[in-house]
Amino acid sequence: MSQQPVVAFIGAGNMARAIIGGLLENGFAAENIWATEPDASRLEDLAAQGLNTTCDNNAAVAAADLVVLAVKPQVMQTVATDLAAAAQTHRPLFISIAAGISLDALDRWLGGNVAIVRCMPNTPSLVQTGASGLFANARVNDLQREQATQILQAVGIALWVQSEAELDAVTAISGSGPAYYFLLMEAMTAAGVKLGLSEATARDLTLQTALGAARMANSSDVDAAELRRRVTSPKGTTERAIQSFQAGGFEALVETALTACRDRSIELAAELCKD
Repeated sequence: MSQQPVVAFIGAGNMARAIIGGLLENGFAAENIWATEPDASRLEDLAAQGLNTTCDNNAAVAAADLVVLAVKPQVMQTVATDLAAAAQTHRPLFISIAAGISLDALDRWLGGNVAIVRCMPNTPSLVQTGASGLFANARVNDLQREQATQILQAVGIALWVQSEAELDAVTAISGSGPAYYFLLMEAMTAAGVKLGLSEATARDLTLQTALGAARMANSSDVDAAELRRRVTSPKGTTERAIQSFQAGGFEALVETALTACRDRSIELAAELCKD
């Protein structure tokens, strides 16, 4: 990045560490990163990498241009309220990666009139192949949007959505999406064993096939439907399997599942932001 901002991570759990690792791999200076945790012993490895570490959230906010709120949604209100004075004094950009916490709630807890970006990353960010949806409130300027994009691109792709409500759909597609693929991998592996393969062979074939299909789709100039058609010969083995999926209502089941996920995201937001 040019003109690197000072970034503070409030909470240094797995997702925060994934983003920190991505930043470092992309040439971000360790001395421009702060990380906080209530337990100092959990920061020792980060300090050894040259990061600024502290148990004082307010000290980190005071030093930062950009603050990543990386704590669990259930404690966000307490953490944000405690940061309100520092937020009002120093006016950094806040990026929340907590699911279900609305911009209005965050702004209220931080004292009001604060520049905030909500982000929904997913767990493949831990291996720098994440997908994040972002939405900013009206107080976020163009430079801050660019900085937020660069921070999340350190661990994958970062896509801006047009409304905060769309983040619930992002949750349904990419936020929770890895679990859907893991479920399919489980089912394919188990089916392979029933078909006579060893568990290790069935697992390795399943995982490599998933990886290969994703890479093909990601690098192709045609959509997934066309790729499917190209590998589905008329009256062949693949066609028989696809017909079985469709006879069982596969597409409708996927839509039902993602809609249920979206609806639960909305419910959780109402529960977490009621105060």
